[in-house]
Amino acid sequence: MFSFFKKDAKDARPEDEAQAKAQPDVQPVVRPNTPPPAPAPASAVPAAPEPAEAPKRSWMDRLRQGLSRTRAQLNAAAGPMLGADVGDALGGLFSRRKIDEELLEELESTLLTADCGVEATSYLLTELHTRWKRDKLETGEQLRDVLVELLEGLLTPLEQPLDIDRHRPTIIMLAGVNGSGKTTSIGKLAKRFQSQGKSVLLAAGDTFRAAAREQLQEWGRRNDVTVISQESGDPAAVIFDAVSAARARNIDIVLADTAGRLPTQLHLMEEIAKVRRVIQKADPTGPHEVLLVLDANIGQNALAQLKAFDKAAGVTGLVVTKLDGTAKGGVLAAIARTCPKPIRFIGVGEGIDDLQPFVAREFVEALFDLPSRNTDKNTA
Repeated sequence: MFSFFKKDAKDARPEDEAQAKAQPDVQPVVRPNTPPPAPAPASAVPAAPEPAEAPKRSWMDRLRQGLSRTRAQLNAAAGPMLGADVGDALGGLFSRRKIDEELLEELESTLLTADCGVEATSYLLTELHTRWKRDKLETGEQLRDVLVELLEGLLTPLEQPLDIDRHRPTIIMLAGVNGSGKTTSIGKLAKRFQSQGKSVLLAAGDTFRAAAREQLQEWGRRNDVTVISQESGDPAAVIFDAVSAARARNIDIVLADTAGRLPTQLHLMEEIAKVRRVIQKADPTGPHEVLLVLDANIGQNALAQLKAFDKAAGVTGLVVTKLDGTAKGGVLAAIARTCPKPIRFIGVGEGIDDLQPFVAREFVEALFDLPSRNTDKNTA
């Protein structure tokens, strides 16, 4: 039916054919090396200013924020006792009345809630009671100042910086349970030591968990650090090879990862003891540091882990991580009173700079949200 609209070629008119022949066959002109025409100028619209980079928060600001949950827990414990809002309950505990036995009992409950532990809390309360009577303290604010002084005094002996200049290579063995932040802490420490001008080598001694090796290799790639690893095999052999390679290459620091394990897994605890013995075969003076990485979220269970790992590997220092994710920051006081080991570093976040050396004064000031008495490190 559509044939009606089709025009047969033989029906074309002669005048149309003549007109088509009269038109010349025009070809486009190509000019070599001719630049394309300039685009038309855009309308004069001012470019949007780039957003200003947020100023980097100081370490003390990050530490205060990281301990906010512990501070909130203290407030929550003190609030109902004082009839105060949670936000100002801790301050109210010290500022709303004179010192009496009831106030000290309330303070005891508050410290236990923050996971300070029975021994540390008992010590602090006994000393507070003695100072109250001896120094004739009258106000809660005076009591708070004494508590800050006592807590800082309790934690200060744990403030011992890690010495990385005594040996070359300095062999640092890291241990801890799965999920404590051990491998991430190794990556952060590697970056920190590099910023101090040290050469670093990583040993992927956690051969039980494939993801641990891959995670450590990723940290090595980020920091441009060599990682000694094997697909599988003996963890002690991996670390032995790493120590030997570090001595041959004149490396400053070896960070040796070990498999995460629970203290109740006796065969794995024996494995970590074996790793220590093998390191001593590669370097009779090593390991020069055995760092136990503790997750602050576990509270009082940290004490059991510390005792078990200390028995198996001889813990010489602690890295306490995830203080920003817990309301149990008082566990440091429990460690100081029950199992005193140097706290080399504390972590309050995922950032590369959120793992810093432990300073007792800074910790206590951040815990009580007090003004800082030293601003030298506030830009760290």
